[in-house]
Amino acid sequence: MPVGYFSLILHAHLPFVRHPEYPEFLEEDWLYEAITEVYLPLIFIFQNLHETGAKPRLTMNVSPPLCEMLADKLLEERYTRHLENLLELAKKEYERVQREAPAFNEAAEMYVRNLSAALDLWNVKYGRNLINAFRELQNEGVLEIITCGATHGFLPLISTPEARRAQIQVAVANYKKHFGRQPRGIWLPECAYESGIENLLKEAGIEYFIGDSHAILYGDPRPRFGVHAPVLCENGVAVFARDVETSQQVWSAEVGYPGNAVYREFYRDIGWDAPLEYLKPYLHENGERRHLGLKYHRITGKGASQHDKQPYVPNWAREKAAEHASDFIAKRIEQAHQLRETFGGHPPLVTSPYDAELYGHWWFEGPQFLDYLFRKLHYDQDEIEAVTPGDFLDARIPIQIQKPSASSWGENGYYKVWLNEGNSWMYPYQHDAERKMTGFANRFEHPNPIERRVLNQLARELLLAQSSDWAFQIYQGTTVQYSSRRFQSHIHRFDLLAEMLEKNEFNEPLLAEIENRDNIFAEIDYTVYRS
Repeated sequence: MPVGYFSLILHAHLPFVRHPEYPEFLEEDWLYEAITEVYLPLIFIFQNLHETGAKPRLTMNVSPPLCEMLADKLLEERYTRHLENLLELAKKEYERVQREAPAFNEAAEMYVRNLSAALDLWNVKYGRNLINAFRELQNEGVLEIITCGATHGFLPLISTPEARRAQIQVAVANYKKHFGRQPRGIWLPECAYESGIENLLKEAGIEYFIGDSHAILYGDPRPRFGVHAPVLCENGVAVFARDVETSQQVWSAEVGYPGNAVYREFYRDIGWDAPLEYLKPYLHENGERRHLGLKYHRITGKGASQHDKQPYVPNWAREKAAEHASDFIAKRIEQAHQLRETFGGHPPLVTSPYDAELYGHWWFEGPQFLDYLFRKLHYDQDEIEAVTPGDFLDARIPIQIQKPSASSWGENGYYKVWLNEGNSWMYPYQHDAERKMTGFANRFEHPNPIERRVLNQLARELLLAQSSDWAFQIYQGTTVQYSSRRFQSHIHRFDLLAEMLEKNEFNEPLLAEIENRDNIFAEIDYTVYRS
């Protein structure tokens, strides 16, 4: 038996952003950037580790909205154009940098190499189908893929048990569609828990959920092993909670690894630095500047202004990522010995959940760090074993029974981020739609074909309105206008469809347009909302 266990959990999620009504749309870039900088590199690294015998083992939540976007043909075609366009710019930049700014040669060459490899992986190796790539990694024993809420709805702020249940049941059905099996675990949206949610999980066949450290630390009775062992709810559903030390070590840009001076600076981007006329062929039709992903500077040092940032040197950053991976493992070994001694010989489990987008998007070297981490875990030590929550449960190590505490992984561990003076206006509309949805589901026991289409689309609009991303982005002050408009649009379309049912007057062209626009969850069945 190892001294301790380590469970890395990556949360891959983006809100459902798909706008067929426009030829291009700024917020769709969230997906394209994540595919290029996060999902393609991680899939490639995990597959390569597996094929070379390094045996990586980790958990990954691929959320239902992300699955639906990755499987969407329109977004697939748009991403391909995006990647080809970016590679064309990178090649043009390489020629320019050689002539005008040789200090950036290594970075410019890296982008041509990386984007060429990404295009080849996308088109050839993975056949533009990353769901299949994730599924293969799970089938090969590399990943344990878990699910999330159907649209990342913040469960404690959903007003009816039927609407909460639907977020979970729709997510499980969507997981089965994409991955061909029942999910063992769930990343609760925003790690938000309150008493009773475990019963909905049990009903859906979920064995465990990922929660915040507060869920266990403030649970009843006090946890014997803190957050360094799961607990069981009274109904047998297990809770795995976040270890604070590893969160700080990796997540924090202030005291964590990503803030190191040699790593790539995120905010200095050619989309803002280069002459506008030069960039126009690579911008959207409106010609507005935006991040393009080609960044030539390193963080340089705390307090350094953007003007003072120094050239990014990929080899220095790669060496630092290897150094940080070694440091991370050394600290896990030290932590495991201390905890095991404290726990009287009980093997500790360090659960480390992160947003997947940290690895590659926000922290450019993050995928390299994970590559080195799993190689060193496999080849350089035998005291820490990488496991998934499912592996830990299968080991039959005794687990304490506890009533977890209400919590989330937001500020101070509670719900303030998603319910405050800036976004509280949303919930009366959402809650009204939730009550109406159950009323319609109960009332229409034997709908005709067009009634069924309307009922299923009502369910989609409600689910999309419930996305916690809208309230989060309003609180953060990012894309406030877009997030507010998205929420209002889904409520508006819900009301239009509800009026059709109530008046028994169906506008089929309008229904078809809404179905085409908000086409998430083709498999949905509105009866999931019945009481």
